[in-house]
Amino acid sequence: MRIISFTGRGHKNILALHDTTIEFTREKRLTKRGDCIILVDCTMAAKDIPEDFKRLMRDDHATLIFEIRVDHLFDTIIAHGSKNLTLEDPVSMVIRKSGYISPRTVAIYANKSARDLDRKLIGELQKEKRASVTIKLITAIQDHI
Repeated sequence: MRIISFTGRGHKNILALHDTTIEFTREKRLTKRGDCIILVDCTMAAKDIPEDFKRLMRDDHATLIFEIRVDHLFDTIIAHGSKNLTLEDPVSMVIRKSGYISPRTVAIYANKSARDLDRKLIGELQKEKRASVTIKLITAIQDHI
């Protein structure tokens, strides 16, 4: 299993109501139109993911576990990698319930969208608290090593 982490900050305009995506962004501001964004001012975007980690994410059998933590609260999203991920966006990362891939997409076929996240966690993010995101990656190849 490989692990990477980054941090971000909540924002008073976080709604987390989107039905199909979750987004983390380097942008510092947020309007209420960005209802999939749950963290702003992030220290990492798709382009910043280490190359060895990207290589493993580009496996159709890769499983990614995202843990979002604010103080003692956390929530977990399970999603999948794909050979078609480009991981090129310099501003954001998007986790999708669907199989749609763009330069911002870091994982597909997720078990949760922004709307599904723990509402207590979202409440803390609306107070503009710092949060950490840990991404654990499991591949079929690693499971046999």
